[in-house]
Amino acid sequence: MIEAFSPRKDLEDHQADLRAVQDLLQRHRLVEKLVERQEMPKRQLVESLVHRQNLAELRAKLDAMHPADIAYVLESLPLEERLVVWILVKADRDGEILLEVSDAVRETLIRSMDSQELVAAAEQLEADEIADLAPDLPEGVIHDVFQALPIEEREQLRSAMSYPEDAAGALMDFDVVSVREDTRIDAVTRYLRRFDSLPHHTDQIFVVDRDERLKGVLPLSKLIVSELEHSVADVMVTDVVTMQARDRAREAAKAFERYDLVSAPVVDERGKLVGRVTVDKVVDFIRSESQSELLTQAGLREEEDVFSSVWASVKNRWAWLAINLMTAFIASRVIGAFEHSIEKLVALAALMPIVAGIGGNSGNQTITMIVRSIALGQVQREHGRKLLAKELGVSLLNGLIWGSALGLIAYWLYRKLPLGLVMTAAMTLNLALAATAGVLIPLTMVRLGRDPALGSSVLITAITDSGGFFIFLGLATLFLV
Repeated sequence: MIEAFSPRKDLEDHQADLRAVQDLLQRHRLVEKLVERQEMPKRQLVESLVHRQNLAELRAKLDAMHPADIAYVLESLPLEERLVVWILVKADRDGEILLEVSDAVRETLIRSMDSQELVAAAEQLEADEIADLAPDLPEGVIHDVFQALPIEEREQLRSAMSYPEDAAGALMDFDVVSVREDTRIDAVTRYLRRFDSLPHHTDQIFVVDRDERLKGVLPLSKLIVSELEHSVADVMVTDVVTMQARDRAREAAKAFERYDLVSAPVVDERGKLVGRVTVDKVVDFIRSESQSELLTQAGLREEEDVFSSVWASVKNRWAWLAINLMTAFIASRVIGAFEHSIEKLVALAALMPIVAGIGGNSGNQTITMIVRSIALGQVQREHGRKLLAKELGVSLLNGLIWGSALGLIAYWLYRKLPLGLVMTAAMTLNLALAATAGVLIPLTMVRLGRDPALGSSVLITAITDSGGFFIFLGLATLFLV
């Protein structure tokens, strides 16, 4: 009986593996402490035997786990326990696991390894995988890896490392299966049988000419049902989604989503086949981009290991906290400028956080929509005016509806009609300010060549807080005090 995959069950399995490893580590520490307390002639021998027994059990558990599952365990353990587990992992699996763990955790693992271990780990990987790992490896290690590789793989690695991280070439692998268009189908099937296994995510064979220029693709689904005496040219598909190595990785990801691709050929300027992009690399890229966007919106400089040192976390977070401190000080000075109004009408102190809070939420909604649309390529700089007009319309309508509701509540609580009207007007104006900032912040970032999500939530909150306080207290001073 085949069991259906369930993300919930998968998470439970990960957590079960983590608990099993933690139990073994805890048992190991407990037995060590008990042995240390015993006064016996052969205590060292007993301690050694118990130590080996526990570590052997833990090593057997790790050997049975997939590299991605080991990566999850390593990310979920404090540094000291993480390094104990890392030492027990088989050396020939180090490279695979380093690819799976987060960037922050990978740094801690690499720091614990010497050059020989790093070279041995990299040599277990394909050229495109080494290129993914290269930015985190010391230069000397990269040089030694280059020297250890065969000439063909050395050139592939040099090619892979020449592309920026946001290019399709950075997602490319070189493990392709290609045939000539004049080959008969029966010859193709015999050729494929010579492989121990086809490269992962092989759903099509690439058809090239004598100069390795791409002519089309032969889907495996067509290969299976084609007559053996037919030639590849008779059954191949020439309408192919191709990519160039210098294309943006985001555009490649969109193509995979739009056309439901499993793999796609990568060609150079002359149309020569240089590699392929597969769906697993695209999924990893999308996940990485999504995580990076969440971090930049919160003003974090980079991905952070949850078990990193206090100082490392402080360095990662201080910049935008400093900006937050300045904006909070500005907001406090805005309030300070209206102290006399608040003293005369204490209700203002209770109501002004509502205006600022609703404005912040509305601004975050707008900025999230704009950043997402920019990421999908749906919004260009020339669309700014239309977007601003549309978002202002939404905010003004929301302001009138919810501002009126809050105005009625303010009137009911304090029995002052002018206060309710001021509340309605302040809410409407602050939502308009939030919409304006929500459109202009990401578009300005794009114009400056920066990530549109960079610190967006921090900036929008600062603007709507200070603006909301100023608008509400300013109207109250004019019309109520």
